[in-house]
Amino acid sequence: MSLQLVQIIEVLGGALEQGDPAMEIQAIASLEDAGPQDFSFLSNPKLQVQMLASKAGCIAVSAQMQEQARQRGGAFVVVDNPYLYFARLTQLWRKHHAIRPVPAGIHPSAVVEEGAIVHPSASIGPLCHVARGAVIGADSVLTSRVTVGADCVLGERVLVQPGAVIGGDGFGFANERGRWIKIEQLGGVQIGDDVEIGSNTCIDRGALRDTIIANGVKIDNQVQIGHNVEIGEHSAMAGCVGIAGSAKIGRQCTIGGAGMILGHLEIADNVHISAATVVSRSIRQPGQYTGFFPIDDNGSWEKNAATLKHLHALRDRIKALEQTQKNG
Repeated sequence: MSLQLVQIIEVLGGALEQGDPAMEIQAIASLEDAGPQDFSFLSNPKLQVQMLASKAGCIAVSAQMQEQARQRGGAFVVVDNPYLYFARLTQLWRKHHAIRPVPAGIHPSAVVEEGAIVHPSASIGPLCHVARGAVIGADSVLTSRVTVGADCVLGERVLVQPGAVIGGDGFGFANERGRWIKIEQLGGVQIGDDVEIGSNTCIDRGALRDTIIANGVKIDNQVQIGHNVEIGEHSAMAGCVGIAGSAKIGRQCTIGGAGMILGHLEIADNVHISAATVVSRSIRQPGQYTGFFPIDDNGSWEKNAATLKHLHALRDRIKALEQTQKNG
């Protein structure tokens, strides 16, 4: 099945240039993979070389790139935000092609304990486990092998990918003469509406109060969220992020892959953490923050690392020289 360009534009908008509105679009594809019957998009101006070489039947571009798109010679649609247009197009494509949504109900192999509440429109997939007192909201989907612990609450339209664990015990122990004594984790997890949770991600229950994931948060695969963490609305984090207990993340923040946030820190709204950055202090102002040592050949890296060890002594020497000059 296909969609005509005119059908796409009628729903999603955009101005068609150099193209036939009746063109049949057979698929959505990347610039490199697209063929003459495919629709693609240019979201990053740095990829204009790929756009010029693309065989795509039609490409969505921003107004700033329309002259470059005209040089390619094929059809293009001028839109405000090509990446957002692509996202909307995938939704239109799924709807038009009647790709069957996940059916509501509880799979025969799933375990839903007595006292759990599952909305009739929710879907509990194969081998999932929903413990007593848990609540699964309307149109939420637990795909497969998902665990939701006791007294954890998922809002509406929450999507949880395979293997995720929501409401496992947080990492809490007290030391008694060299032995670790477990602190029972008595809180739960509260997850808002329209949240997505990736495969094998773990969200720990709170020690006393609940761990909180607000509306619209997007969490990638293999993310660890410690007990009593709070994540604000519409924040997003990529794979292998780790957030230690009791950290508070603001609204509309992003954390790049393998970023780490230490416990009990506070991150303001609209803070963006680069990949592989370790956040060791609270961040009070919005902006982009980066903190990793650039890659280098091993010999150069070892020399730079050795130099870093002596920076403190060098600083003291500079201070002493400045003081001498001042006194002299």
